[in-house]
Amino acid sequence: MQARPHPVVARPGIERISPNDLTTLATDRGPVPTNIGAVLVMDGGGEGAGDGGAELDLAAVRSLLGRRVCRVPRLRQVLETVPIGAGRPVWVDDAAFAIERHVTGRVAHDETELLRVAADLACTRLPRDRPLWAACWVSGLPDGRGALILVIHHVLTDGLGGLAVLAELCDPSDDDDRAGSGAASRDLAPVARPSSHTLRADAGHDRLVALGHAWGSARAAVRGVRELMVARGGASASTGGRGARREGVRADRRGLRLAARTSLNRPTGSRRRLSTVEVALADVREAAHAHGCTVNDLLLSAIGGAVGGVLAQRGEHPDELVVSVPVSVRRSTTADRLGNDTGVAPVAVPVSAHPGERLAVVAARTSRQRAAGSKGASAVPLGVVFRLLGRMGLFQVFIDHQRLVHTFVTNVRGPSATLHFAGRRVARVVPFALTPGNVGVCFDVLSYAGRLVVTTVADPDVVPEQDLLTQLVGEQITALTRPS
Repeated sequence: MQARPHPVVARPGIERISPNDLTTLATDRGPVPTNIGAVLVMDGGGEGAGDGGAELDLAAVRSLLGRRVCRVPRLRQVLETVPIGAGRPVWVDDAAFAIERHVTGRVAHDETELLRVAADLACTRLPRDRPLWAACWVSGLPDGRGALILVIHHVLTDGLGGLAVLAELCDPSDDDDRAGSGAASRDLAPVARPSSHTLRADAGHDRLVALGHAWGSARAAVRGVRELMVARGGASASTGGRGARREGVRADRRGLRLAARTSLNRPTGSRRRLSTVEVALADVREAAHAHGCTVNDLLLSAIGGAVGGVLAQRGEHPDELVVSVPVSVRRSTTADRLGNDTGVAPVAVPVSAHPGERLAVVAARTSRQRAAGSKGASAVPLGVVFRLLGRMGLFQVFIDHQRLVHTFVTNVRGPSATLHFAGRRVARVVPFALTPGNVGVCFDVLSYAGRLVVTTVADPDVVPEQDLLTQLVGEQITALTRPS
């Protein structure tokens, strides 16, 4: 089908990417793109299923999404570079926007095939001359079910923003003020690209504002360094009398703290595989409350134990694994306020301890981290360093050989109410995010409608035991939620 240009309403002002977004763009290197996304698995259609009672197929999905993307400006905008001295890149409306370029169709016969399609789509780079997202309607699943896979480049938004996008693309709830409004279907006229003179004048204004906030920015950078140090320091798990050589985190001669070498940490390739485990959110919350910790603490402990189990089968026995945890500055956002506002907090998770003891150590360390009061501030110093490495062409070398973290765990609190798309109930939401460099496996967690899904995202060449690893994650969660 030939792509038809879709007219686009003028939005005044210049929309630049933020410094955090610029970091994401500058560090998009290596064999896999920095894409994030989700798989929405929907119930089979019965009588009256679909938008307006129509059969839900690719054409219907394209039609529906074509109307709803107007609710999310970034989904109809492209990122354009600017002349030297004109500041950061800007978002401009795509005058040639066509929904057919973004929404495709595939067939899958079971969940394994569905997740394979999602992984392939996530690993495909999005064309920079179009809005940086893609969707795929997957049919052919058992019981008449279908699935919508949504992939977004990380420069558009973080996990919280991704939830805001999903909320706009799904059906409005009964009490949603979008219901019955014409916002989803109105045509918008394209906005002309700002002139070089306008961009340079705007950049000059931004520099004056930044100069006025220089002291505050310097203080934020200091808080960011402290966030990284606090998250990695503090209490350590008992090593059972073993020497410092076997500790998972050790100090080098300069006083830096390096993560232990493991076979899971080597340069990754262009493929990823997804596998999941799902548990009742109420069970995890109840167990976390009983242990006096957070849900995230419990998940970090369970994942650390599972990764340690796989390493033990390989004959590797680090005492601790360093897990990088994203820390968002904001608690929520909306579809017209996307972007990235997230730092990181590395947490040392003991491996050899009993699950309950491990959880106690993790909870103590994250409690000290929260008490430091520097939530998300690490984005400032990390952004400066990462952008510098990117400009020097050294970022890929750095992340392919870094010894700061072993894995990443992202936990996003999703909607508690059930979502619907084109009249179909969204039965399950599977999150995923790609991590480049020498991190062979990472974990994405999402709570939705009373369930908690943990997605293991791994390079199959680095982690051929991915099914076992995912199984161990489930067993570790069970050990903490239903101790014998």
